[in-house]
Amino acid sequence: MRKVMIIGGHGKVALLLAPLLKADGWEVSGVIRNAAQIDDVAAAGATAVVHDVVSASVDELAALMAGQDAVVWSAGAGGGSAERTYAVDRDAAIRSMDAAAQAGVTRYVMVSYLGAGPGHGVPRGDSFFAYAEAKSAADAHLRGTGLSWTILGPGALTLDAPTGTITTAADATSRNTSRANVALVAAAVLGRQDTVRRTIEFTDGDVPIAQALNP
Repeated sequence: MRKVMIIGGHGKVALLLAPLLKADGWEVSGVIRNAAQIDDVAAAGATAVVHDVVSASVDELAALMAGQDAVVWSAGAGGGSAERTYAVDRDAAIRSMDAAAQAGVTRYVMVSYLGAGPGHGVPRGDSFFAYAEAKSAADAHLRGTGLSWTILGPGALTLDAPTGTITTAADATSRNTSRANVALVAAAVLGRQDTVRRTIEFTDGDVPIAQALNP
């Protein structure tokens, strides 16, 4: 059975993704920092692994990932201080990539956001600036690794029901993306070799996911 580790296992996307992966035949583990979340992660079909990835070294993370076939980064600081944002969304994310390489886990899926990159355009004084900078740095590092990576760039996240349809067109009328659709896309790319080393930006739309992911 293929094994996948979701880092940020109690996040809204992760809790939607875990049962999809389990249904696809994956053995799923979810890394969480708070032991109080164990039951929620288990209810989603994943084995909870309590570990603070922010304080963990590359060696510690590599040991955690040993034996996995894939890693999905779905963690985030969720706002707050710029220091915390950089620590989670940049530094811990980058260490997880280096750890995956060290552990021999070649498949890595990063949940980023639509518009991430050095040209993100967020002003320095904006509260979103630290997140934009952190994700830009993390995504750039991932692209420079030898991992079989996929970067997902969903639009503004919503709690809408899954539709199973998206658009990757730059002129999409909506910039929103349901977390449920993000989970569906993440599950889909893990099963598709043609999504490796691609950045896939998308929003909710009217194209079936399997079709929209075609190169």
